[in-house]
Amino acid sequence: MTDDHVYLSLAEEHGDDTRWAFGTGFEDPLHGVDTTLPAGVDADELAALCLALADDALVAAQRLAQWVTLAPELEEEVALANIGLDLLGQARLLYARAGQAEGHGEEGKGRDEDALAYFRDPDEFRNVLLAEVPNGDFAHCVVKLLLLSSWRLAQLQQLTGHADPVLAAVAHKGVSELTYHRDHAAQWVVRLGDGTEESTRRTRAALAELWPYRAELYAAAPETRDEVEAVLAQVLAAAHLDATELDAAELGASGEATAQALTGNGRSGEHTEHLTELLAELQGVARSDPEATW
Repeated sequence: MTDDHVYLSLAEEHGDDTRWAFGTGFEDPLHGVDTTLPAGVDADELAALCLALADDALVAAQRLAQWVTLAPELEEEVALANIGLDLLGQARLLYARAGQAEGHGEEGKGRDEDALAYFRDPDEFRNVLLAEVPNGDFAHCVVKLLLLSSWRLAQLQQLTGHADPVLAAVAHKGVSELTYHRDHAAQWVVRLGDGTEESTRRTRAALAELWPYRAELYAAAPETRDEVEAVLAQVLAAAHLDATELDAAELGASGEATAQALTGNGRSGEHTEHLTELLAELQGVARSDPEATW
């Protein structure tokens, strides 16, 4: 671990106005950005893209929130919570833009971020299946974070040049956050994969379970494959883990989870029962009193 303690780095960056909740004490990523939908940008396509990216982030953030009080050490618990808050912040901005695009040309017709997060059913969500996979042990957590953050980072890097300035600004902000997420996960995968006999066993087991989910990631964003595969190869080499063994196992796998990973399509609303359980937890309070204000 470095000397840059998470609490101190946050305090140094924000001075005495430190805040932990998203949306306060941080620079607005959309400050000065024209939110008018540009000519030539298809509103429906923009709404669908923002919605899918937001769903990935929201569902992944909810899974990370479940690690609070369960992480192996306090500093790691804070790190995972803050990664989840980063993803939640991305989700909020993307939901807001999706709603604006939905309502383009029809005053008041677009849904707001709360409606999109809390009042859609599982088959209306467009997140990839990897995001909704239940938590396993800590090795499972960091392997999943490595896969998701490497893929999402590659996506957002390309979206920094999107014709919609709002999506481009959100992507630009997300790149710096996801670079940290990916590097944090990579350091843990190397540490565990090249650690004790037990940590190596657990990391191998997590990789074997989660490796096939890459198929859906690349189907959703084919342009990310080369970059993500290069990153994964570098991390696994440093951890002294053999990716060729994983690829061979994937081709011969027959387990239920693996079969779902190879054939499922979260982008089309085809999800596991795990998303239903996760959304029941996430949406329960809002749905119990839809008219409540906070």
